[in-house]
Amino acid sequence: MTARVYVFANQKGGVAKTTTTVNLGAYLAAAGRRVLVVDTDPQGNATTSLGVDPRSLEVSLYNVLIEQVPIQKAITLTDRVGLDIIPSTTDLAGAEVEMARLMARERLLERSLRPLLPLYDYILIDEPPSLGLLTINGLTAATHGVIIPVQCEYLALEGLSLLLRTIQQVRDILNEQLTIAGVVLTMYDGRTTLGQQVVQEVRDYFPDQIFQTIIPRSVRLSEAPSYGKTILSYAPSSAGALAYQALAQEFMARAENPSASLVQA
Repeated sequence: MTARVYVFANQKGGVAKTTTTVNLGAYLAAAGRRVLVVDTDPQGNATTSLGVDPRSLEVSLYNVLIEQVPIQKAITLTDRVGLDIIPSTTDLAGAEVEMARLMARERLLERSLRPLLPLYDYILIDEPPSLGLLTINGLTAATHGVIIPVQCEYLALEGLSLLLRTIQQVRDILNEQLTIAGVVLTMYDGRTTLGQQVVQEVRDYFPDQIFQTIIPRSVRLSEAPSYGKTILSYAPSSAGALAYQALAQEFMARAENPSASLVQA
C-alpha cells in the first residue's frame, strides 16, 4: 500500500484551507485510515490546530528540508489515533531563500516523503497562502492531486486563474500526474443570496471536480483551533463537524473507488 498524497492549495488566505486539511484528516483517521498531515506553512496553523506546540519541537519540516534530517524524526503524534503530523515552525519562513541554493529545490519535499509512503493511507499537505517555492514543493509531491478550498464569498473565484496556471506549469515541468482532485466550498451562509450565487458560480466553473458537501460558516469551527483541537474532538455534533464527516465520506468514496478517474485541470 502506498499513500495517496494530496495537496491543499489556494494562494488566497482565509478560505478555510487549514481547517479543511486538519478536519478532513481527523475524520479519515476516525474511519480507520492512517493519515499524515504535512504543515508547509511557516505560520504553523495546522500544527497548532492539532494540539502541537511549535516551541516544544526539536525537529520540524524546516530541519527535514534544509538540513536533510530524516523525516521519520519529525513525525509527531496527535491525540487522534491514526493521525500524525510533520509540524512547521517559524524557522520555515526563511526556508525559501535557503532552498533556492539547493539542487532540485522543487523536489525536496517529494524526496523527503518517499520513506513514509508505505506507512500511511493518506498524506495531506497544507500549503501556505502563496505560490512560492514551498507551494511548488507541495504540488510536485502530490501523487493524487490538488484540493482547492473556495470560500462562498464575493469574488470567490478571483485570483484562482493564477493558481490554475501554476498547477498547469507544475504539471508540464515537474509532476505530469498532477490533477485537480476536488474543489471544496467553505464558509457557506445559506441565508444569503450571495452565498447561493457563489455556489452556483463555482459549480459552473468546476462542474466535474466540485464536492457536493458544502462546509457552513461555523463559530465552532473557528473556535476549535484555539483549543488545539479538530472539530471532531471539540464539537462533534455541530453543523461544521457533520459537514466534515460527510466530506470525508465523499472524499474516500472518490479516492478509493478505482473506477473513478481523476479529472484533469
